[in-house]
Amino acid sequence: MDTAAIGRVLRILKREILKWKVPAVGVIAGEAVDRPFETLISTILSLRTKDKVTEEAARRLLSRAPTPDAIAALPVATIERLIYPVGFYRTKAKNLKETCRILLAQHRGQVPRSMESLLQLPGVGRKTANLVLTIGYDDYGICVDTHVHRISNLWGYVRTRTPD
Repeated sequence: MDTAAIGRVLRILKREILKWKVPAVGVIAGEAVDRPFETLISTILSLRTKDKVTEEAARRLLSRAPTPDAIAALPVATIERLIYPVGFYRTKAKNLKETCRILLAQHRGQVPRSMESLLQLPGVGRKTANLVLTIGYDDYGICVDTHVHRISNLWGYVRTRTPD
């Protein structure tokens, strides 16, 4: 692996990233009262959903129910109405309610700070867990999805079959 080439790529990315719009999850997290929780909620909503829709849905839900106990107390149908038209809104509404119930029952209402615990929450995969850790908790991590995996393989930085 050519470390000089990696350095060049990183310098280009550092320059170019300043031109990019902050994704909805970052916007919500930047204004959050409970950054890990609001990052988790907005990230779950963001999957297979455009940023504009994600941000609007997250704001509607979090303004009505800003805590795990408030979301857990809502009927699923109300959560569905608040988050519509996010992709898979019915499944996400059920997952959000169950996630908040688990947060209350197993984590004293706090978002866990470990990959293993986050992966136990419904609707949370490695990418979502990494976003919660990196954006919500400002911990080190890399959010690897199929695109990052594919490009890293194309560039020859890794030789893997799956993003995991």
